[in-house]
Amino acid sequence: MPPDLDRRHRCAGDAAAGEDEQLLVTRLDDLADRLSVLESLLVAFSGGADSAFLLAAAVRALGTTRVVAATAYSDSLPMSERAPAGEFCTALGVRHVTPRTREIDRAGYRTNGADRCYFCKSELLDVLTPVAHDLGLAAVATGTNADDAVAGFRPGIRAAAERGALTPLRDAGLTKAQVREASRRWGLGTWNKPAAACLSSRIAYGISVTPNRLARVERAEVAVRLVATAEGIALRNVRVRDLGDRARVEVDCAAVGRVTRSAKVLAAVRAAGFESVEIDSRGFRSGSMNESLPGAARYG
Repeated sequence: MPPDLDRRHRCAGDAAAGEDEQLLVTRLDDLADRLSVLESLLVAFSGGADSAFLLAAAVRALGTTRVVAATAYSDSLPMSERAPAGEFCTALGVRHVTPRTREIDRAGYRTNGADRCYFCKSELLDVLTPVAHDLGLAAVATGTNADDAVAGFRPGIRAAAERGALTPLRDAGLTKAQVREASRRWGLGTWNKPAAACLSSRIAYGISVTPNRLARVERAEVAVRLVATAEGIALRNVRVRDLGDRARVEVDCAAVGRVTRSAKVLAAVRAAGFESVEIDSRGFRSGSMNESLPGAARYG
């Protein structure tokens, strides 16, 4: 490449990086401004990267005495997520409450139609709003980010909006990538945490959500990780999709071949309670259950 052309490329790259940096700074300032005007806040804290960042930002803006984290305990929250959530709150010095939610009691949730998340989020906010009131907190906020708002089919966002939940990350325009980058800069251990959707998202639409099915999925995913570790297979993402009596296992694309050839992985999933197992050759895809919905291309 000629020196002058190479120089122009470098300058263009530097300019783009500078614009990205300024945009991140502007959005973080906007987030701080939005949070600082609140009297107090209850953060719906799932333990994931988005809600963890929101919680840390709220503590920075309001202090530890005006912020409380709430992690809803239910059959759909993996046991493996609970202790880390508490440890994160302890490190921030913020109070952590763990109210019980009973989304399984809602017929719309159990039926497991395309709008299941609406009933799940309705239950969450219907539980957290009174908790916030009892604790004397002025508002409840979720970790919805700007990408979520344009991701297509998100009935849970509608349920939260109907109940007045705040979405500071979305309102400040912070994307998932920006949340992760800001979290990295702030030294939050969640900055590169894999996505961890609730266990009910693993059950195919139209198949009833039950505590036994949720527990079976969790057992199977734990078993896959244990076997993979023992066989030296590095896995970042694991999903066991419940298709009835059949399980479909999704792992990182780079690991599909080795997992497919592992008889122990297949046996472990069957031992968790599934009659048959298949490994998805396409690899892990967040929200892959939505591919079966009408107009799935709209949902990503």
